[in-house]
Amino acid sequence: MFRRTFWFTAGAAAGVWATTKVNRKLRQLTPESLAARAADKAIESGHRLKDFALDVRDGMVRREAELGEALGLEAPVDPALPVRRPRAVESAEPAPAADATTYRKLPYNSYNRNEDH
Repeated sequence: MFRRTFWFTAGAAAGVWATTKVNRKLRQLTPESLAARAADKAIESGHRLKDFALDVRDGMVRREAELGEALGLEAPVDPALPVRRPRAVESAEPAPAADATTYRKLPYNSYNRNEDH
């Protein structure tokens, strides 16, 4: 009699264990659960990508500082030197204000045969 009770209890426990395991797996495979897991993975990947970008940016700043020191770009500027001014392309001849069909010319002559004339 005890043998039958033992095996009946063992079978019932195995059935309960298997049923809970199957139900848990089915809950994991519902569309809502899959969408939530995908969203969590996407957020985690975004955080990793952001951390990588910040690490790259820090490395760039450090390397630029090293190169600035090596090239002497961080040295103080001598006030006796002239100020560097940006260059602008100016027209060789002023464009007439009244005529809108003529275009300004660059201050150099181009010898490119493929250029439209």
